[in-house]
Amino acid sequence: MTANKKTMKKSGESIVLCISGMAGSGKSTLAKQLAEKYGLKYYSGGDALKILAEEEGYRTLKRGWWESREGLRFLERREKNSRFDKAVDEKLLELAKQGNVVLDSWTMPWLVKKGFKIWLEASPEKRAERIAKRDRINVKEALKALRIKERGTKAIYKKLYGFKLGEDFSPFHLILDTEYLDADEVFEVLCMVIDNLRHSESGQDF
Repeated sequence: MTANKKTMKKSGESIVLCISGMAGSGKSTLAKQLAEKYGLKYYSGGDALKILAEEEGYRTLKRGWWESREGLRFLERREKNSRFDKAVDEKLLELAKQGNVVLDSWTMPWLVKKGFKIWLEASPEKRAERIAKRDRINVKEALKALRIKERGTKAIYKKLYGFKLGEDFSPFHLILDTEYLDADEVFEVLCMVIDNLRHSESGQDF
């Protein structure tokens, strides 16, 4: 676990938590758990993109849709046309301004100025194992789809915003290695960190 030495101060403003990490890192599970514990609203950039995909005729209800052939075809469309990602990010920025939210997003840590930003780290192999178990596919297939998806996703955000997803960790207050932790253990660690920061003398501007 790595804590980035950013300026931390207490304020009476509403809470914004940004949870990020590559597919299979556990970010969506954690974000939902934190939203429930702290009474915050949960919003997912991936879910918002799925809604836009459905409007384009894609069927996104399939388990593991993002790693499916159809999901990867939509990724190719996003690489060619940035309107999908821009629309989602504009909406998430509006929600961040309203506050009291947990944002499950790859882009918000770079685009939102306020908030507590967390990156969950795990190796591609470990993440592929988790995805294979979740989607009931073999690990080799999951790893192949994961690499294709991440290559395209990184290209999209490098082109749109200039940052290197999975390489640039400068926006994050906390980086947690989830390689050998299950979802409950990750949640426990993060709750401890957040509670300690909120009640410390220096505090954290969430």
